[in-house]
Parts: sequence; structure tokens; C-alpha cells
Amino acid sequence: MLRTSDYDYTLPDDLIARYPLARREDSRMMILHRDGERIEHRWFREFPSFLREGDLVVLNDTRVIPARVFADGGKIELLFLETVRENAWKCLVKPGRKMRIGATVQVRGVTGVVEEILPEGERVIAFGGPVDLDAAGELPLPPYFARAVEPADAERYQTVFARERGAVAAPTAGLHFTPEILAQVPHTFVTLHVASARFDPCRWRTWRSIGCMRSGFA
Repeated sequence: MLRTSDYDYTLPDDLIARYPLARREDSRMMILHRDGERIEHRWFREFPSFLREGDLVVLNDTRVIPARVFADGGKIELLFLETVRENAWKCLVKPGRKMRIGATVQVRGVTGVVEEILPEGERVIAFGGPVDLDAAGELPLPPYFARAVEPADAERYQTVFARERGAVAAPTAGLHFTPEILAQVPHTFVTLHVASARFDPCRWRTWRSIGCMRSGFA
């Protein structure tokens, strides 16, 4: 039986990549040679050289929306996750104790009412009209960045092929591609909006099997 505590470790603060490298393609890339069980460290700009004939690179063209919003007055923080119907959103809220069923909140003068509290704590909030996230919101950078959103994030916390709006976090493995690299590899696109699970802590103390892949910002 595996325990999450078995994987606890100390991550020095100076090793957290809060900013991207100046050039996307200069990120490091780890190569796992399965035949010889060997690990090699290279640069992402070398990615095309590792593709074989017949390979196809599938890329997620989701685009991060400015989903992090501070309500009028600045005391309530909302993360707009997805629409449930016209002008009604599923949101994460902070602090939750102030957002019980029936509580109201205003965003740029538009009033919302908490209609429902979902099992994982999200709130369904019905607004009296459309909420302009582009005007009211900011990109929801991961909490471990521990910094404010900056103008450069509007470009660098998106992939160069981001098109379909709807994600609340970037598909980070794609952040290292450049137009020049894309031109060298056969590729296609799917749209998979990255949801709020990216921000969630692990809630299980034990598990029998688990698998995941996550890439850093830089």
C-alpha cells in the first residue's frame, strides 16, 4: 500500500520556476530510452530529431481565459471554471464561509447569487447578466508561482497554438513549442480544456496505483 506521505520532500524555494526562460525552446527535455533503461538530458529545441517516420504530434489548442476575478470591493476571490447555463458559472470561491447559498457578489456591477454548493466545494453562481472576464479577470497562475500576474504572462502562459478559449490552466507541456519547431514536425490539434484539478492538492492518503504527467513552466 502506497502512502502520499512516502513522497514528501523539501523543495527549495529557489528551484521553483516562477518565470519562463527568455526563449521557449531553451527549456530542458528529459529523454527516457526504454530499450536500455537509460535517461538522457537534452534541450527542447532538439525535439524534432527524436521523432520517427510515421509519428504524429497531438497538441492541445486550448486557451487560458482570465478566470481569476476579485469581486467589487476586493474581499471575495472567484475562479470561473465553466458555464452551467447562460450567465451561470461554476466557480471556486475564497473565502468560502462568506459564499453560502443565497449570498450575493458583484463583479463590475453585475450581481451574482449563490444557487448551489457542489460536493467538492464549488459554487454555482447565477449572474444577472454577462460577466466580461477580459475586463474583470486575470490569468489564474498556479499558486506555487507565488507572484502577481504580469503583462508578459498574457503571451508566455499560453502556447503559441492556443485558440479555443476555456482552460483555467495552461497545457504546460506545450509551452515549449515555437512556430519554427512546429514547422518541423507532423502535428494535429485536439481541444481539452485544462480544469481546476491543476490547483487541487492530493486528497488521498493512500492509493494502489496512480499515474500522471505534468510539466513545469520553464
